[in-house]
Amino acid sequence: MYRVLIVEDEDAIAQAVAEELTQWGLETRCARDFRNVLGEFEAFQPHLVLLDIMLPFFNGYHWCNEIRKTSNVPIVFLSSASENMNIVMAMNMGGDDFVSKPFDRNVLVAKVQAILRRCYDFRPAAPALRHRGAELNTLDSTLRFGGQKIELTRNEYKILLCLLENKGAVVSREKLMERLWESDSFVDENTLTVNVNRLRKKLDGAGLPGFIVTKFGVGYQLGD
Repeated sequence: MYRVLIVEDEDAIAQAVAEELTQWGLETRCARDFRNVLGEFEAFQPHLVLLDIMLPFFNGYHWCNEIRKTSNVPIVFLSSASENMNIVMAMNMGGDDFVSKPFDRNVLVAKVQAILRRCYDFRPAAPALRHRGAELNTLDSTLRFGGQKIELTRNEYKILLCLLENKGAVVSREKLMERLWESDSFVDENTLTVNVNRLRKKLDGAGLPGFIVTKFGVGYQLGD
């Protein structure tokens, strides 16, 4: 069952959307702590976020930016501020769609279902990649090992995914930088080195020393 987090401070709207989505077989949760939307996101681990722009304390752009630091989960903005500049800003901040208020609930449900199908239904049947007992889940961008969940930043996830997709082979630094460059405006050699080193420390601390091996002058590969 797909999970949808609804971040909307108008309770009547939030509850109406939640009821409608529930009727279509989706699990929903309405955010309550608007000072800590990221905490609610991490606790619920949704497959999609419906995010209002005008919120107490911090606006939706802020929370979209925070979520995008660690997750590629689809984000749909909901807002009565439907001027073109707001729509453009929402997309540039990492949003996947924009729905103007007031909206038809059937149209919203159709958009949610379409995004969920596009993002998840056509993934490989086995959405996890494994190596040395560690499992990278491509649905929520997390790594699990020894009963613990290891949170990854977006760049760390992309590096690990690329290495696991090329298991047994050396992945060049150029290829890894291209993978990171898909979402970042510019990635240089130092950026890649910093991200790999941070990822190594995280893996070492989780009990996976030597998980990533440097092939000097070439790139990186998974260690046996």
